[in-house]
Amino acid sequence: MTIGETPHMYEVPDLPALDFDPFLKESLQAPPVRIRLPHGKGDCWLMTRYADVKFVASDARFSRDILNRSVPKMTKHFIPLDRAVSFVDPPDHARVRAVVAPAFTQRSMERLRPRAQAVLGKLIDELLAAGQPADLIRYVTSPFPLEMVSELMGVPAEDRPQIRDWAQTILTRASDEAAFERAKAVKKAAHDYFQALSEERRTAPRDDLMSTMVAAVDAGRIDQEELLALATLMGLNGWHAVRNNTSNMVYALLTQEGLMDRLRSEPAVVPKAVDELLRWIPHKHGIGQPRIATVDIEVGGAQITAGDIVYVSYVAANWDEEVYPEPDRIDFDRQGPPHVAFGHGPHFCVGPLLARMESEVLLSTLADRLPGLRLAIPADQVPWQTEVLIRGPVELPVAW
Repeated sequence: MTIGETPHMYEVPDLPALDFDPFLKESLQAPPVRIRLPHGKGDCWLMTRYADVKFVASDARFSRDILNRSVPKMTKHFIPLDRAVSFVDPPDHARVRAVVAPAFTQRSMERLRPRAQAVLGKLIDELLAAGQPADLIRYVTSPFPLEMVSELMGVPAEDRPQIRDWAQTILTRASDEAAFERAKAVKKAAHDYFQALSEERRTAPRDDLMSTMVAAVDAGRIDQEELLALATLMGLNGWHAVRNNTSNMVYALLTQEGLMDRLRSEPAVVPKAVDELLRWIPHKHGIGQPRIATVDIEVGGAQITAGDIVYVSYVAANWDEEVYPEPDRIDFDRQGPPHVAFGHGPHFCVGPLLARMESEVLLSTLADRLPGLRLAIPADQVPWQTEVLIRGPVELPVAW
């Protein structure tokens, strides 16, 4: 594979385990490149270097208002609902996010941490009762984030398996017509579900995010379609992303010598370990949502023309060796600028503090309660998800 003048057809392979995408790695050695994607028409730009990614992600001259445009894309459909903040530029973007932002502050997360610890403790009790070997994903890393985000939003316990199944469907590449239709059906079902739940909260408010969003609609701060798009985005991504990232973290800790031992001997290093693992893990298949250049502009030596579609790869930026020496090495003592695993600029992820807190509680508790934790099968036999945009194992059989 050689990066040159001809646009590269970028079809993301189902890479083994947590292997880094070779095309992204090569593109870090070159100026921004032109690529083609499996769906949509035309070429687009791909930014991979840390400085270029941060520039495009934060500069208002690159707009996320790309709905109703024919753009090259990874999937046949856009993952978020049409009115999601993913497709809204400031100031409307900030207006919508402001409704839920207080629920995701550092202070809010510290208040939530004891509840997270209690939920996780119960799940680990169930894992131990099941006997070894057992699937850590089934017993711990899947139900834990699902319960946390559902409680925060106000999704009843009996509805949570449906949220999980919807997320698994909608976050696929939907590479054929049947998968596309399934994803469309899930988006409508999620829209209708959160519509009904919001009406329940309008009649009988509770101390949850759905009630907060309903109150914001009634006060004229957001409209109902914005509520539904935001609820769907948080509900589905809030489980799926954390389920996969925490599973990836455990896999990395159990397959790279010395890492888990250090967490056991130095509990205080867990927050730094979480951040380094977030930087290191190539958590996505693909390159996210597109932007459109609104003016002619130069980025990283490339001349971008108004109307050009531009993608950024946060995964690649986190492996830029100009910023992170020896990027392929997990180093809990690494110095340097913050990673961009949660994005950058106005569209920075709405819930990074929740994801980080959940990861810290999970790794700390596993190190404390399961000091002998290890994979129960050879690492190369762990099954990995395919056709899913967020990378992660299907199962993680462990013993202790």
